[in-house]
Amino acid sequence: MSANGGTKAIIAALLANIGIAVTKFIAFLLTGSSSMLAESIHSVADSGNQGLLLLGGRRAKRAATPQHPFGYGRERYIYAFIVAIVLFSVGGLFALYEAYHKFFDPHGITEHQWVPVTVLVIAIIMESFSFRTAIKESNQTRGKQSWVRFIRRAKAPELPVVLLEDFGALVGLVFALFGVGMTLATGNGRWDAVGSGMIGVLLVVIAIVLAIETKSLLLGEGAEAHEVAAIERAVTDGPEVERIIHMKTLYLGPEELMVAAKIGVPACETAEEVARGINAVEARIRAAVPIARVIYLEPDIYSAAADRAGTGSAAHTAVPESDEVAGRPGS
Repeated sequence: MSANGGTKAIIAALLANIGIAVTKFIAFLLTGSSSMLAESIHSVADSGNQGLLLLGGRRAKRAATPQHPFGYGRERYIYAFIVAIVLFSVGGLFALYEAYHKFFDPHGITEHQWVPVTVLVIAIIMESFSFRTAIKESNQTRGKQSWVRFIRRAKAPELPVVLLEDFGALVGLVFALFGVGMTLATGNGRWDAVGSGMIGVLLVVIAIVLAIETKSLLLGEGAEAHEVAAIERAVTDGPEVERIIHMKTLYLGPEELMVAAKIGVPACETAEEVARGINAVEARIRAAVPIARVIYLEPDIYSAAADRAGTGSAAHTAVPESDEVAGRPGS
């Protein structure tokens, strides 16, 4: 995902949510509807979340420092995780509390009955435009992936977060419209509480999904299978490397991948030839996977016997274990 695409979707969602939050609060003050209050807090929480995503994207651009030599790219994941917490606590739990309170103290909507329905319909229209922008930006990088896989496997957190927030907002507005409509039709305020409760459950579920997916990114995810295959082809597509002994990858941020590998090189090469070969391999990796910006290649001489022993190195190049490390008493 490009940073510009994510920023465009975030700004669209932010502007929509600010406008929607104001109109919902006005509707709540005029009608006292529990569903309208829950939706108002939901929109405020969403607006704050988009602000957090913008802040995280800005802070992630800071240059690397001696204390943080790999930069701040993963800070975007931290802010996305905070978004999940805000959505759970401020949005979901508040809506559930309001539903509980309204269910045991029900009252119908007796004044300005047209206001909540009008506001909710307008909010659905505004939220649909925001959701359309998020879908359009996501389709540029989603490719042939399903929406579920895109949300689960995306390394940049902004679009999945905005997609789920906008989806939750649209469904939540429908729930609110249901609660308000049934309250107006029956005069029973408990339907308003039901609508608020449905909104709360929805937001809690979305927050849990976001937290689980963002936690995986915070722990550190490796490259996708097609990226690993492209890197492996780049490494072995030349005379410099006989084989890959082992390789690991790690996303340092949404747009920066680290590649670390031990490679088997011909035994007769000089140090100058090995260094020149490593430079050529690094150039091929960056051409094949441009986000592979941090590359560490360790040359070694491959040995099948050592590979079976678990090192992959030639026996005469492997560092011998000391008696203490090997778990044997010293002589």
